This record gives sequence, C-alpha cells and structure tokens, in this order.
Amino acid sequence: MERRPEVSELLDLAEMVVSLASDREQLEVVVVHERETEARAYEGEVESLTVAESRGVGVRVVSGNRQGFAYTGTFDEDAVGEALAEARDNMSFATPDEHCGVAEPDGVDPVDLDLYRGSLCDHPTDAKVAMALELERLTRSADSRIKGVESADYSDSVSETAVATTTGILATSKETGSILSVYALAEEDGETQAGFGFSIGRELADLDTEKAAQDAATRATRMLGAVKPPSGRLTVVLDPWVSAQFLGIAGGTLSGEMVQKGRSLFADRLGDDVAAPELTLIDDPTDVCAITASATDGEGLATRRNVLIDGGRLDRFVHNSQTARRAGTVSTGSAVRSYSSTPGVGVRAVSVIPGMLNQDDLVAGIEDGVLVQGVSGLHSGVNPVSGDFSTGAEGLRIRGGELAEPVREFTIASTIQRMLLDLEAIGSDLQWLPMKAAGVTLVIGELTISGI
Repeated sequence: MERRPEVSELLDLAEMVVSLASDREQLEVVVVHERETEARAYEGEVESLTVAESRGVGVRVVSGNRQGFAYTGTFDEDAVGEALAEARDNMSFATPDEHCGVAEPDGVDPVDLDLYRGSLCDHPTDAKVAMALELERLTRSADSRIKGVESADYSDSVSETAVATTTGILATSKETGSILSVYALAEEDGETQAGFGFSIGRELADLDTEKAAQDAATRATRMLGAVKPPSGRLTVVLDPWVSAQFLGIAGGTLSGEMVQKGRSLFADRLGDDVAAPELTLIDDPTDVCAITASATDGEGLATRRNVLIDGGRLDRFVHNSQTARRAGTVSTGSAVRSYSSTPGVGVRAVSVIPGMLNQDDLVAGIEDGVLVQGVSGLHSGVNPVSGDFSTGAEGLRIRGGELAEPVREFTIASTIQRMLLDLEAIGSDLQWLPMKAAGVTLVIGELTISGI
C-alpha cells in the first residue's frame, strides 16, 4: 500500500487545481482518499478478505450557466490537469441552467466532531480477521439450536476528504467506521430460521462481539415454529431494525432534488400535517452516534441539524446549493456525492425524538397485534411518488399484551403517508444502526396483514 496521505495534502491538491481557474469560471474540486477492509469467516476459516484503497479527484467547472464535470482516480498532477481540461470541454455540451453554480460560503461553521480514530488505521489486519472468526464462534455457541452461520463479517472504512472552491470554501473531513454483522441459522425439527446481529463503532474497541452474536441467535431461535398468520388488520409494532428502514425511506423522499423532479410523495405539502403529532423527524449529521455523521457536506458546507417533520407538520426539505437556488431558499448542508459524481441531495442521519416507554411496555398495551422484526424487499416495494408499499415480513404475534407465537410469510401493505398518520406511539429505545437512519420501536394503529 502507498503511504496514506494527510488530509492537509488533499486540501493542498484541491487548492492547486482551484488556482488554475480563469476569471470567467467557477471551480469546485473534491479530493478523496478511502481505505476499506472486509473480512468474512465461514466454518472457522477465512472465506474472504479484501483490503482496498481508493483515491480520486473530481473537478466541476461552471461558467455562463453551464457546468462541466470530470474526475480521475489518481492524485497524479498530469491526470488531474487532464480532468480539468475534460470538465471544461464537457461544459460546452451542457444544457444551460440558471441555477447551477458552485456553493457559496454561508457563514455556518462546521461543528467540531470526534469522528476519526487513528487506531483503526494502525490496527493490524490479522486482528480484524480474528474478530470475524470470533464472531462466528460466539454465534455458534450462543444456543444449542444454532447449527450454522450464514455469514460473519467485519468491515471498516477510513475516509478523508477535502473540498476547495473559487468562492472561498476550504473544507476537510476525516471519519472512521467499523461494523460487525452476522447471520445465524437455527434448526429444530427439520425447520431452519435465520437471524442477524450487528455492532457498530469508530474503532475495534467500540465493537461488542458477544452482543452481536447473542442478538443473531435470539432473532433466529425465536422464529422457530413460525406459522403463516391469518389475513386482517392488526396493530403493528415495528422493531427498531424495521422502523429505521421505513424512516430512511421517508427521509429520502424529503430531498429537494426528488421534490423538484416530481418523484416525492411529499411534493407541494410543505407546511401540511403529514404525520401524527407525536412524530418529529430529524436529519442530523452532526450527531456523533450516527455512523454516517460528517462535519461537512459534499460541497464543503457545514452539515447541520435539520428538523424535517416537526410535531407532525412537514417543516423542511433538504437541499444542496443548486436545488436551494431553484427553490428560492438556502442550502441545508445536505449535498451528497463521491469524487466521481456531481453533488446530489440526501439525508445522512435520520432519527425521531424518542418516547418514554420501552418496547416491552408498548407491547403490554396491545391486545391483538404483531411485532415485525424483519421485512424483505422493502426498498423495491415502495413507490416514492404515491407512497404505496407492500413488503414481506416476519415477527411475533401479540396477544393480551404479551409476545406469542412466531409468524412468517405474510405481507404488510399500506402507504407511507397513512402509516405516519396512524402512528400511535414511539419507543424510548432509539438506536443507531449500520445505515443512514436510527431505529426505534414504533406502534402503528392498524396495517393490512395478508397471510392465509
């Protein structure tokens, strides 16, 4: 591996390219260096190991209401110069857009976030592999009914980014993240069920191998003996793993880019009551508990806490500088991009304000319902324009305030809008997951269950 460059060196390179701008153009340069490690254990052996390093420079040129973009996957100055020339050439073919332009400094200072652990970079690969092997071993021994492990994975990433523009933006960011994940297979009387567990952190010391293993075993074994439930309308309790997926989808539809392209179910609803008054939905990339946290966005502006739905009322869409100009507003620090793409718009760290009761207490108040602990095909099953969704699910029936028999192979269907409005309670068990949203137990008044 080549020497890992310091983030200051990335910024120096970005500034060097920006200095080549002519008087008639704006320039934006993003420089990225990433290193990733992935290890998978299977039956006590290392099934796969990948250690990959990538670096690249993206150059965006704006002049005369046109923009051009090009990138290169190296820090070689000649290659970077060629990318600049290509971006200028591409600009000549672009369709004019009065709203295109490089971001302007907005006076919001980045929050000083503790997101980088040098120890992760220095930790030997053998130790990371050993953690994946230990995860598999602990999962197999967590319960006598665990007869196999489908996968036991360790992964981490080290990311360093610099952004410089002719408008005066100079920004750097450094983040590390590590994840353990495992899928356990439980068997009994010829039946097999799967369950997963995970742990996330900034470095190896943050990871809890035993908890990830036990969670996977518990989720797998409690589904043994599952039956297909009868169809009907039931109170539905979403486990945090499931609610995070729904909340991530809902947050994604609040992108200003999707709204302007007519691909959001919340277009033209700003200021409307779109959810139960108990719900306040927030995108906060400055929350260090989120594995996706970052102090700056893809255009080098400071990220910030954006309240999207406030007490049920749709309060804000997220924007980058271009969609903000088109909407007549200001950027929310929500530009997302890689060095090989122009800035898009997206949420990074979605969560809700938690309630006062834990999952057990919420279940105790339900006479007849179902706890959904897993869904399949959700993202492909949601229409972002209409909000309609239909997804396969599994979980546990709720009878008389207690968890009862496991159920599987049923479908839940509704709309995102209806589900948000029918929200009855929010749990106190907010937890950040290996995705762009935090999960929490949610109680939905009634959803249609399609079983037998």
